[in-house]
Amino acid sequence: MGDSTKKVPIAGRRNILITSALPYVNNVPHLGNIIGCVLSADVFARYCRIRDYNIIYMCGTDEYGTATETKAMEENCSPKEICDKYHAIHRDIYKWFDISFDHFGRTSTPEQTEVCQAIFHKLMENEWLTENTMQQPYCDTCQKFLADRLVEGTCPTPGCNYDSARGDQCEKCGKLLNPTELIDPKCKVCRNTPHIRDTDHLFLELPLLRERLENYITEMSVAGSWSQNAIQATNAWLKEGLKPRCITRDLKWGVPVPHEKYKEKVFYVWFDAPIGYISITACYTPDWEKWWKNPDNVELYQFMGKDNVPFHTVMFPSTLLGTGEKWTMMKTISVTEYLNYEAGKFSKSKGIGVFGNDAKGTNIPPEVWRYYLLTNRPEVSDTLFTWADLQAKLNSELLSNLGNFINRVLSFIAKPAGAGYDSIIPDAPNVESHQLTKTLAENVGKLVEQYIDAMEKVKLKQGLKTAMSISSEGNAYLQESQFWKLFKEDPAACAVVMKTSAGLVYLLACLLEPFMPSFTDEVLKQLNLSRETHLSFSDEKGDVDKAKKPWEFFPAGHKIGRPEPLFKELKDEEVEFFRQKFAGSQADRKLKEEADAKAVAEQLKKTKLADGNNKKEKNKSGGSSSKSKATEAEPTISKLDIRVGLITEAKKHPDADSLYVEEIDVGEGSTRTVVSGLVKYIPLEEMQNRRVCVLCNLKPVAMRGIKSHAMVLAASNEDHTKVELVEPPASAKIGERVTFPGFSGEPDGLLNAKSKVWEKIQAELHTDVQLVASYKDVPFTTSAGVCKVASIANGEIR
Repeated sequence: MGDSTKKVPIAGRRNILITSALPYVNNVPHLGNIIGCVLSADVFARYCRIRDYNIIYMCGTDEYGTATETKAMEENCSPKEICDKYHAIHRDIYKWFDISFDHFGRTSTPEQTEVCQAIFHKLMENEWLTENTMQQPYCDTCQKFLADRLVEGTCPTPGCNYDSARGDQCEKCGKLLNPTELIDPKCKVCRNTPHIRDTDHLFLELPLLRERLENYITEMSVAGSWSQNAIQATNAWLKEGLKPRCITRDLKWGVPVPHEKYKEKVFYVWFDAPIGYISITACYTPDWEKWWKNPDNVELYQFMGKDNVPFHTVMFPSTLLGTGEKWTMMKTISVTEYLNYEAGKFSKSKGIGVFGNDAKGTNIPPEVWRYYLLTNRPEVSDTLFTWADLQAKLNSELLSNLGNFINRVLSFIAKPAGAGYDSIIPDAPNVESHQLTKTLAENVGKLVEQYIDAMEKVKLKQGLKTAMSISSEGNAYLQESQFWKLFKEDPAACAVVMKTSAGLVYLLACLLEPFMPSFTDEVLKQLNLSRETHLSFSDEKGDVDKAKKPWEFFPAGHKIGRPEPLFKELKDEEVEFFRQKFAGSQADRKLKEEADAKAVAEQLKKTKLADGNNKKEKNKSGGSSSKSKATEAEPTISKLDIRVGLITEAKKHPDADSLYVEEIDVGEGSTRTVVSGLVKYIPLEEMQNRRVCVLCNLKPVAMRGIKSHAMVLAASNEDHTKVELVEPPASAKIGERVTFPGFSGEPDGLLNAKSKVWEKIQAELHTDVQLVASYKDVPFTTSAGVCKVASIANGEIR
């Protein structure tokens, strides 16, 4: 019996099996990896779901092979521990990016061993495997044969000369290699030069399978509209002439070879990795054969970067064809070129570029990352990631075009009666006689058809561009209709424009769901619709035609939710900060952080000396010299009583729109009432239950009738358009005093307002490039670590 909760192919429906190249488990994926396989496949999977196709999307981490063994040696643990660690990292990153796998598995499972060995037995039975002696590098120091990736040297390809080519493939020119071909080879572990020794291995006889393979490629590349780069890479392999391919390795970490002579060896990772798609599906459902051995009813779509192509168009199909069984063979392959980073290549091994976990730390939401990567998808040639381009796309396309259109429509409908529609969608009879609306509907109808055409052909970038054109049409429609005038001069025409525009907002939310699912959720919430009411673009239901009458999407009288801005502007200083932060390699960044920390420590030493000298001067002079007066005129941070506080409640000031009134626990038993001018900058819900830094020894002052007994510290950017709270670490103790290493002394009871103690010290308070709150160069410090802000670098604290 199959598991009834798991999807199986359904007769009479389009059944689509989607895979994305299994990310290798020994590293954190960077943005190039994410757009190259998992994100592209996710967009297509989501599109198929809104078309009402029956699909499953399978992926997982590729865990066997040399690279895992090497990483395990580097990190001084077992390969299994490495796989567990990085599988969790991958899973969490993809979850943050809203990737909607039906199952995200892994290849180091009993199912992988079972499927792999079954395929091997079939190939043996059908006599497609041969034995041969191979020459392989052997390292005397490590006392073992070195698998491909454990050997590095200079690429032998004329004109390439890349000096870090691996024994299986050159990362620079993409050529597949044997380790014996490398110039000046070195063992990756001990850097000694290995020597060549004979070792016996099993080979898949690709030349004997050539005819079957070519028939498959000729037929499927046309039927499945293979992307041009996939066809070129495949033909290059065929043209070079197929050679027998070694499928075993002298390793411990992998699927054991079920053969007496080779039982000490494992399968080569490139033989077993594509079989991972099948075994991961077997982990998802015991009915996996209904997907993988059902070529008449299932279409297989595979997504990957260009360096993976030959393994999916030559090696994997040959393996399946060689079994003589009826496998579901790949119909469509969608291949991306490389996404490069600022001035060079993204590189996992060198740590260059923005990695999945970095994206999360920027506070730029996942839908913005998804949008930018997809508009920049390297479909035909390599493309470039730059921070300036990300900023331009966010500010002009998402904010000014899409966000602006939706916000204008919903804000106007939400205005109170007399100025708008009091959040109620108006009735709009006689739409057919409104020419501007009819023209808009015709244009939108054509664009929806173009969108579907592009998406069916897996032209994802084109699909996104077409959906965004509908937003531009909407903005032009609003401008031309001059709805704000119509509201008073021709209420019936205004109702037509607003009902149609609301329908367009809904249509955009549905069309953009494959690209920006969290954006769609937010728009549906603002429209007061549940997730389940998402428009389907199913041919059977005739939903595509509904797009030609956007005014019919909402019944008159539907009440919308509360409109909110959908996107936040990305400022120049933030872009500069990110560019600096992610410059160079991860190793360079680590060195820079260490250097910065060292500089802070040096500064602390100097500060201590300076502070000590001031005390001596005071003692010598008995407190009466001019030097002592100068010292007193320059108060230090130790005079301030800054504590870790917790906002237990925050609400709007009853008599001032720009002020909040907070109750803050600063460790005194009862809370203090504090008034802050933060309404414009921080939403009320974000003020609740937050740890903050509180200046407790200012003189209480009445603000619009409510006395404020302390001050919450916040940082602002240069033009004061953005303000963020200075936040202690989550585990800092409520009520503990924030300290400044090198500055000791008890705080004043209440600060002397006449001496302007606070004003003088405040001039030295700022955030640094690492977002750490500082006095001069000394961090705000608690027992749990330093205090920081979310994103404002070099900001002023007040």
